[in-house]
Amino acid sequence: MSFRPDAPLDPSQVEDVRARGVGGRGMVVGGGSAVGVIALLLYVLLTGNVPDVSQITGPSDIDYGPGASAAAQECTSGTQANQREDCRIVGYVNSIQAFWNDAFTQSNQSYQPARTVLFTGQIETGCGLATSQVGPFYCPEDGKVYLDLGFFDQLRTQFRAQGGPFAEAYVVAHEYGHHVQDLLGTLSSTGGGAGAQGPTGRSVRTELQADCFSGVWANHASSTGYLNPLTQSDIGLALDAAAAVGDDRIQSEFQGHVNPESWTHGSSAQRQHWFSVGYQSGSPADCDTFSGPI
Repeated sequence: MSFRPDAPLDPSQVEDVRARGVGGRGMVVGGGSAVGVIALLLYVLLTGNVPDVSQITGPSDIDYGPGASAAAQECTSGTQANQREDCRIVGYVNSIQAFWNDAFTQSNQSYQPARTVLFTGQIETGCGLATSQVGPFYCPEDGKVYLDLGFFDQLRTQFRAQGGPFAEAYVVAHEYGHHVQDLLGTLSSTGGGAGAQGPTGRSVRTELQADCFSGVWANHASSTGYLNPLTQSDIGLALDAAAAVGDDRIQSEFQGHVNPESWTHGSSAQRQHWFSVGYQSGSPADCDTFSGPI
């Protein structure tokens, strides 16, 4: 996967506050064990459901200072996206939002852009104080995607994914899938409550639809003008990442057993399946995970 060298990037869609972060990436939320961190990741990883953890992560009166905005200042071309990870994220965000803007327009709807915030350590969001330990997430309260780039190292080392550029693209596109759900009004209607968890619960169906939306964008990625045509290797990396964050795989790895009734994101096979559905059809209409079996 590579960007077209002459593709103009719009860095205004990304806020880079990494220089303002407080606290180390190694912080354990609530002082818990690694299993506790994984449990929190299972709840928040790639979702719009972010708990207010300000009471368990330390003081909230943080002075972030002026900080530099490296991505916003420097990521302006596809050439840079091919050379730097943060510029690559800018390119993904640009491509994903270009696609969804066109898709909404074709459906006589208005797409509202969402910024991605790059941070390190911890950050105050519209959903409360969050740390790097919760992984990437979309906050519906402020309409932003939050991402610590260190997560992609964790995806390889802790979740044993192959990683790579298009694994990153899958994650970013998944989060914007939640933004699309938010704009369509389906995110708020598929939240907690009875029946939220479990292999066919609303939470799993919400996550699988975001996976499907990620695949839909992948189908159209090269037509947005930012990326060269994808290869089967690129899609393989996305599918590998989807499998790595399946509930069954994470539970087996970190708890030693699988409990489908506590699933919030879906199994590895389900996540791969719905990304593939979106990628093969290229149509958001085929991403109805709320009707029928999943």
